[in-house]
Amino acid sequence: MKVDANTVRKGHVLEYNGKLWLVIKNELMIPGKGNAVAQIEMRDIRTGIKTNERFRTQESVERVQLMDHEMQFLFATGDDYTFMDQESFEQYTVNREVIGDAVVFLQEGMVCNVQTHDGTPLSVTLPVSVILEIVEADPVVRGQTASSSYKPAKLINGARVMVPPFIGVGDKVVVNTADGTYMERARG
Repeated sequence: MKVDANTVRKGHVLEYNGKLWLVIKNELMIPGKGNAVAQIEMRDIRTGIKTNERFRTQESVERVQLMDHEMQFLFATGDDYTFMDQESFEQYTVNREVIGDAVVFLQEGMVCNVQTHDGTPLSVTLPVSVILEIVEADPVVRGQTASSSYKPAKLINGARVMVPPFIGVGDKVVVNTADGTYMERARG
C-alpha cells in the first residue's frame, strides 16, 4: 500500500528498489530554505545492509503489510531459533539477528509475536516482561538508601541488570525485555 514518506515509522517494512527494507529510524528534516524531507535509515531484510534515503515528505513509498503470528519458542541451535505457529503448528527458523538484543530473554516455551512476509519471519517481539532469578548480587553497603542507589546483579540467563539494594541472590525479579531494566520484585 502506498503511504506518504512522513508517515513511515520505526519497524515498518518498505518495498524500495525491488527489495524489502526494515525502517530503523525516520527523521523529519526541515531546512531553513526549501521543502521538508524525511530522512529514513533502513536495513535490507535479506542481506542486513543499511542505507539512508531521503524522500520528500509527500512522496509516496510502498509499505508492505506483514502478517502477525503467535508463535512458541521451541529451541535454539547456534544462531538459529526455532518457533512453532500456535495455529498451524508449522515450524519456522529465525536467525539471531532478526530477534535482536532481546534474544537473551528468550525462554523455552515463551509465546512471541512473529511478523512474516510471504512465509519469511522478519521480526520477533517478545512479551513486555519476563521473570528471572538473580544468581549474583553485590552485598548491600550500609547507609545506602533504597530510593537513590541501585547495585549490579547477574540474572540466571547471564544478563546484567541494576537492582535496588534489597534484592539478593535467589530473588526473582521482573525485567523489561525491550531495554533490559529492572521493573519490580516478582510476586509469589
